Amino acid sequence: MKKLLLLIVLCGCMTVFTACGDSENGSSQQTSPTKQEQTSDSKANESEPYDDKKETADNKLKLSVNGTELTATLENNSSAQALTELLKQGDITIDMSDYGNFEKVGDLPQSLPTNDENITTVPGDIILYQGGKITIYYAENTWDFTKLGHIDNITQQELKAILGDGDVTVTFSN
Repeated sequence: MKKLLLLIVLCGCMTVFTACGDSENGSSQQTSPTKQEQTSDSKANESEPYDDKKETADNKLKLSVNGTELTATLENNSSAQALTELLKQGDITIDMSDYGNFEKVGDLPQSLPTNDENITTVPGDIILYQGGKITIYYAENTWDFTKLGHIDNITQQELKAILGDGDVTVTFSN
């Protein structure tokens, strides 16, 4: 009996065939790759997964509220990208009013594309509402919103103290 070992590489995956046959019956048999061959092959073909949480200058937003400088990490969506593009034209200062004792809301100078989904906000979330309003949440609320980002490293109490009672002026910048 002759044994013939063939290594065939198809689509980046290694397959091992062992053919056993004699000249009289021409029979052959196929074997699967070993666990080690599968593991090493899949590792060789893995690419690093995309991590949309990596911090870059393009996904950061600066806020100035009552003399306090804050930073926020932007979401990876077309709404946050449109806000970033708008801010490349210059800082945006928005007069924001208190609404419902859980958010500050103000009008953007122009509408942005929405990516609404049903979410529950947490203190520090920056939300686009109906395309033309921006809100900063200091308490929870559930609705169909587009999340633009989240203020970094701040507690609910700190945020409420910075935003204060009543109206506030917030400057957004890159």
